[in-house]
Amino acid sequence: MIRNGNIVNSFKHAFAGIIYCVKKERNMKTHLSAAMAALLLAWCLKIPSNEVLLLLLFIMGVIVTECINTAIEAVVDLVSPEFHPLAKAAKDVSAGAVLLAALASLIAGGVLFLPKIIKLLGG
Repeated sequence: MIRNGNIVNSFKHAFAGIIYCVKKERNMKTHLSAAMAALLLAWCLKIPSNEVLLLLLFIMGVIVTECINTAIEAVVDLVSPEFHPLAKAAKDVSAGAVLLAALASLIAGGVLFLPKIIKLLGG
């Protein structure tokens, strides 16, 4: 692979990677749908901007870990097409990282949204 120092090409490759992840990974579509729903809920509940920023940080944590997971899976599939316990471990660990990020995001969403929803429902 020839490296080109052109920043425009760097951005093209970066966007190609993001698009690949969105097109090929079902879980990325799920994460993006959940992110849109959370941001819409934040808007409907008039969540303060500092809390929306915190929510965005958690969302991006999930998206970034899913991208890294996809990259790890692609490299593992390339170098180890047959089953190998270390290939399985690499895939399992990277999937576990996504799960942890998603759980943290879910907890943060609960902390941000539940008090406002309870208040809205008259509780």
